[in-house]
Amino acid sequence: MTAAFRPVDLVRPAQRRHITDDVLVGAPAAAVAAAIAWRAVGPLPAVAVAVVALAVVVAVAVQRAQRLDRGWLIGRLDAARPDLDDSADLLFADDGGLTPLARLQRSRIERRIAAAMPDLRPSWSARRIGLTWLLALVAIAAIILIPDRRSSTILAPSSEDVPAIPGVPRLVGQRLRIIPPAYTGLPPRDAAALDIAAPQGSRLDWTLTFAPEPPAADLVLADGSRTPLTRNGAVWTARRTLDRSLLYRVVPRAAGAAVPRLHRLDAVIDAPPQVKVVAPDRSLSLVTPGQHSWPLVFAATDDYGVAESAQLHLTIAEGDGENVKFREQVVTVHGTASASASSTGSATARRFAVAVDLAALKFVAGSDLVAQLVVTDNRTPGPQTARSSSLILRWPASEGEAMGMEGVVTRALPAYFRSERQIIIDAEALLAARPRPAPPRFLAKSDSIGADQRLLRLRYGQFLGEEQEGKTPPPPTADAAAPTADAPTTPPPPTAEGDGKVTPPRFGSEADTLADYGHVHDESEAATLLDPGTRKSLKGALDAMWQAELHLRQGDPAAALPFAHTALGLIKQVQQATRLFVAKVGPELPAIDETRRLTGKRDGLAHRDLPPVAATAADPAPAAIWRALAATGSVDPAQLAALEAWLRTDPAGVDDRLAFAAAIDAVRREPGCSDCREALRGLLWRAQVRPAAAVAPRAAATAEGRRYLDALRITP
Repeated sequence: MTAAFRPVDLVRPAQRRHITDDVLVGAPAAAVAAAIAWRAVGPLPAVAVAVVALAVVVAVAVQRAQRLDRGWLIGRLDAARPDLDDSADLLFADDGGLTPLARLQRSRIERRIAAAMPDLRPSWSARRIGLTWLLALVAIAAIILIPDRRSSTILAPSSEDVPAIPGVPRLVGQRLRIIPPAYTGLPPRDAAALDIAAPQGSRLDWTLTFAPEPPAADLVLADGSRTPLTRNGAVWTARRTLDRSLLYRVVPRAAGAAVPRLHRLDAVIDAPPQVKVVAPDRSLSLVTPGQHSWPLVFAATDDYGVAESAQLHLTIAEGDGENVKFREQVVTVHGTASASASSTGSATARRFAVAVDLAALKFVAGSDLVAQLVVTDNRTPGPQTARSSSLILRWPASEGEAMGMEGVVTRALPAYFRSERQIIIDAEALLAARPRPAPPRFLAKSDSIGADQRLLRLRYGQFLGEEQEGKTPPPPTADAAAPTADAPTTPPPPTAEGDGKVTPPRFGSEADTLADYGHVHDESEAATLLDPGTRKSLKGALDAMWQAELHLRQGDPAAALPFAHTALGLIKQVQQATRLFVAKVGPELPAIDETRRLTGKRDGLAHRDLPPVAATAADPAPAAIWRALAATGSVDPAQLAALEAWLRTDPAGVDDRLAFAAAIDAVRREPGCSDCREALRGLLWRAQVRPAAAVAPRAAATAEGRRYLDALRITP
């Protein structure tokens, strides 16, 4: 076969013509399917249906074009070109199997085809194309233009409660369709009322009817924005995504139409998942002899579904004191679904079980292993995450520590003084978190770090003789449980004196009495005094810790970090200090002047009246409107406007701003409605700012009290 002639040059144009013809015939069917989807569901599903239907038409056309193969080409060549002498099959024969005469005939056929290339493309199906497009246009026009009369028969009666005025449009039928987000797994539903609660992100479709028909109508939000209604025959429709809770009313554009009441749409926010630890049953576990793995079991729940996989964060702390090094590793854990699952198959509860390989983590003696599971839900977009409580695996204490060797080898500071660096790490991690947690969660995490800072400050304070907060001494009473019959009583062990002689305890001795009933402000470990320089450094560290705790409790970790770094530097100085074993002495208080007791002498004493403190003036609008609503007359519209302006300031005493706005609107629409007035008064009463507590004046002296004061020669 010569290079001037290739059979593919004849087949490809025919295949393209065949595919184009089939697509033109089948495209009207895809257009009709898209129109049906648009009328039934909406424009976005209609586009998806059109794309899928057109792809199916193209795939069928390509499959049909594959039938134009070599056999079809041989038949078309013999039928279209009589000068080929019915020998077109020689063009595809193998050279080795042809006789010299056959090769000569093929050369003649190739020259004839190269001289006049035949057009083997099939003719256009003009009649079929025109008929299908005509039928499709008629069907699309019928789908779009013919109103859906059935929808008016399934609408619920209106709940606007507006008077019927002849010739003035008013709402007579209503229906609200709720399509929740796909990740929730909830089915679409129809609500007869216009006040609904739906998951955040739901699509809302209103179907309304008016009598008589208005020229136009809108959904008017409480903030003044409008969503126009679209008329489709006798039905008016609108669509909106519920991204937040709001108030709205259905308003027909017509002169003389009454202002309808407000309706409420509550956006139910998807709660984050919840994680709890199933095993182990305690937060701190000790490594047992021969243990090679650490089994962990977690249970996670969510409103709409928990993701199939979770992240197990493992942190290994190695070292002692402030020189602690951390290694982190993240392991993906797959959970098993419980019996409860949504319609989409997403389980609302999952169980995550994993056995941590200690050898693979290089978990050696003296290290701590901290595990925390992070789970996500199925919210789209932006899945929410939740963390479990931390689980700690620790090696048990060594034999020397267990036998009380701490009393022989005393450290400058105990082992629990190694957490100031961790407080800094936690604060920096909270600031670097992206995305930033919600303000309530951010404040809670910062307050939790501040609580850890407080515990560390109290422990350091014991070395300065400070009293622990919240610690009360036991009462000096014999409240101990009486010995039972099974537990025989034994005398207390004798004590060893300094000379080596063993003497029994003596009742009433000063040392024993102080040991049993004394209220000490420190522990035995803190019963020493540091040298002045070390004490000053420790006092400075405590002051810095106090400032760091203050800012952390106020939700400002950035302001707390400089003080935490200062405290860490001072702690390192204290760790390098030596200890001085010096007896602690108590304060020397001035002696009490016994000669002035019960004499009535008030020399040098004077009245000290507290200066009045100016109270912060509250907004007078809520109190004024509350008093005005108590009367039976109408309320001044200016007062209602002032109350709305006060509500826009987001006062702290108002929990439900939408209910407040609806109550104000109800009073404005119907000033004579007693129930509306009482509802607004109730909301105002709960939102009132309580007056600050004041010092009560001293009561006047009674006759008996005056005689007593006269006897003491005291003038009141």
